[in-house]
Amino acid sequence: MDRTGAEQASLTKHEKILQYIQSLEIGAKISVRSISRALEVSEGTAYRALKEAEKLGVVSTKERIGTVRIEKKKRSRLNRLTFAEVAAILDGDVLGGTAGLEKTLHKCVIGAMELDAMLSYIDKDSLLIVGNRENAHRCALEEGAGVLITGGFDTSDEVKRLADERALPIISSRHDTFTVASMINRAMYDRLIKRKIMLIEDIVSFDSPLKALHSGQTIEAFNKLQQETGRFRFPVVDEWNRVIGMVTGKDVAGSTPEQQVDKMMTRNPVTIRPDFPVAAAAHTMASEGIDLLPIVDRQRKLLAVVSRQEVLSAMHFANKQSQSGETFDDLIWTGFSQIPPANEGAGWAYRGRISPQMSGPLGTVSEGVLMTLLMQSARRLVSEMGKRDHIVEGVTVYYVRPVQIDCEIMIAPKLLEMNRKSVKLEIEVFDDTGLAAKAMMTAQMIDTY
Repeated sequence: MDRTGAEQASLTKHEKILQYIQSLEIGAKISVRSISRALEVSEGTAYRALKEAEKLGVVSTKERIGTVRIEKKKRSRLNRLTFAEVAAILDGDVLGGTAGLEKTLHKCVIGAMELDAMLSYIDKDSLLIVGNRENAHRCALEEGAGVLITGGFDTSDEVKRLADERALPIISSRHDTFTVASMINRAMYDRLIKRKIMLIEDIVSFDSPLKALHSGQTIEAFNKLQQETGRFRFPVVDEWNRVIGMVTGKDVAGSTPEQQVDKMMTRNPVTIRPDFPVAAAAHTMASEGIDLLPIVDRQRKLLAVVSRQEVLSAMHFANKQSQSGETFDDLIWTGFSQIPPANEGAGWAYRGRISPQMSGPLGTVSEGVLMTLLMQSARRLVSEMGKRDHIVEGVTVYYVRPVQIDCEIMIAPKLLEMNRKSVKLEIEVFDDTGLAAKAMMTAQMIDTY
């Protein structure tokens, strides 16, 4: 039996069902019963595999439509919403064109003008947001755009039939136009932020031949693989390609060529999934003292490996990219600026005003907001001093007195100790009357430069 045949024979029922689902045409309807009949498996097994496929993003289940095979959305298109996602965000009712719910829209047009002027802005795969204007609904569909009717209004049966014919969704939402536009904009904005979070799947190629040792192979095979790749660390897999260990040059030092790697490897090694954040992978490597991580699927089958150098290079690249969207941390820090040292011996400091939005239930600054300000100042100091990033390991905060809203504060981080692996800081917060809070922070350093 060749390798392909052996791999196919080793697949579990669950994996065979997933392969079957992914082989279906985009748009094909699928059900637990149809899978059960086609592959001669129990409905329980088919149900579990269908739920897994939904998690993987290759099928989608919609009310009144059923489960449909869809194209998995690439991370490069995370900032684009589908009509189905718009309907879900707005809790909308799909009046027609359900076959086109998985289409993506590239822009929204608010129909607050005369129809002739409106048509110049409507094009294919856009979404017209408009009220109870049937002629606008019809024209938008004819131009290849979907329609979102605000105010909870309905439309005519003729327009619904046209939406079905064109496979362009027409959605009704009870919200007003301003609220609808704000909710869609918020969803798009959140996706821009998520897109900046680099994952392992963004930096690793899963098409390259796997460089791994199999259970039962000898140290001679390790030496040969080491000469081919120049690496000194390899995953060890069993007959089903599941990771069972890691073996390094240190493990095999002094061993004879005929000894098996099973006897030398470290069992139950640390592994990661493709959707693991790159920063978290860097932290795992630093804390565990390892230079190579196996990437596995849900069944622990080996997909690829990622090296420490690849992770750090990716983080270095990510730090150079402009921010696509502001997180809450960024918004909280808005309005704070760096001030020069008060004297020659003084260090960095930052000054800003506590806005009413930062207040807690008692009218003073929220403890969570104050903690965020402390961490933001520390991150900037470490970045400027060491040209490196860090992951916080521990923080102890002492609140001397409540900080009032609308008052101006100064945050003064002070570097106590920094080495290749860790950093310790002291951070003080001053208001108009003196010291208001003080924190001690320890963090693990990550090389990204």
